[in-house]
Amino acid sequence: MNPWRLIITPPARGAWNMALDESILEHIGRGESIPTFRLYAWEPACLSLGHAQPFADVDVSRLKEHGWEVVRRATGGRAILHTDELTYSVITPLDEPIMAGGVLESYNRLAHALLLAMQLLKIPVEIKEEKVNNKAEQNPVCFEIPSTYEITVNGKKLVGSAQARKKEGILQHGSLPLTGDLSRICQALVFEDESARASASKKLLERATTVESALGQEISWEAAAQAFVQAFEAQLELSIERGELSESESQRTEELVREKYDHPSWTERS
Repeated sequence: MNPWRLIITPPARGAWNMALDESILEHIGRGESIPTFRLYAWEPACLSLGHAQPFADVDVSRLKEHGWEVVRRATGGRAILHTDELTYSVITPLDEPIMAGGVLESYNRLAHALLLAMQLLKIPVEIKEEKVNNKAEQNPVCFEIPSTYEITVNGKKLVGSAQARKKEGILQHGSLPLTGDLSRICQALVFEDESARASASKKLLERATTVESALGQEISWEAAAQAFVQAFEAQLELSIERGELSESESQRTEELVREKYDHPSWTERS
């Protein structure tokens, strides 16, 4: 059984969450930490932008009105409003066997672990196997369009994931919306007018869903987290043991918050 570390952190700010993922990646790249499976949540709610997404997509005044924050991810894709969800990250060295091959190949392996997690929660999910050309439809909202190997329920996207490959290693993270109104994200993004905003909200609810909507009942964060760990161990043949952050990882996280993830030069890039 391949040993991995499980890190579960209390709900935290978006900048800290993204900084911690990068700090762990750096430590793994130097051989100072083992492959890590992290489960976390966000407080307050936070809009995350894809690595190359223009900051101009953000309606800053509306964002502030709602008391939400904004951060830029290290991974690609479109915007996600992180609230009422379970977020996971998989952080490994480049030579981790489970992440072998190209992005899609490793993405597929992890997708089957995610699939099993949803099945353990009794959610009738499936994997969207066919390749998707998302360039045909430009939209600032991540959850509107399922990508290849993403988890869907009745054709609606349930789990969204993204992967980045760096010289230090591989980071994949994704989110499982547990409850709430997914269309809230449209309040934080720029639209041509209110009619366009309403149309985007309606379309999003037609194409994406939450655990509560898919199952007809709420599932707690803790129950979802337990299913994730059980599924990743079984599907990927891992031994996942609860661990703690090293002092160095914690210190580097605080540096990355100050120098990068809380800094306009990173977050507000066009």
